[in-house]
Amino acid sequence: QVQVVESGGGLVQPGGSLRLSCGASGSILSFYHMAWYRQAPKKQRELVAAVIRGGDMTNYADSVKGRFTISRDNAKNTVYLQMNSLKPEDTAVYYCNTVQWATMTPGSGSWGQGTQVTVSS
Repeated sequence: QVQVVESGGGLVQPGGSLRLSCGASGSILSFYHMAWYRQAPKKQRELVAAVIRGGDMTNYADSVKGRFTISRDNAKNTVYLQMNSLKPEDTAVYYCNTVQWATMTPGSGSWGQGTQVTVSS
């Protein structure tokens, strides 16, 4: 089972940027389609962005299209989420996990602790 560790969250002002990173020890992320998810207080977890195994295909939630970019460096066993033009409604805990490409639903990986992103002035 894939076990990941997320990092890079923090407090940022509206319009700012952050880059999240997702790594794994003991798992080879290049075997999996990967995605970033987020969960805001009192809301269900939602998929934000996904990247196919080889990195040449991506998918985004409408709410982040044009602002967020998902990428992966399989040589470094790392998946990234570059977040630009952040809005207060992007505030959430962000998680990295595998994704089932056909359904855009979480795969069988374990959920990590996530990383908190807070967008506020």
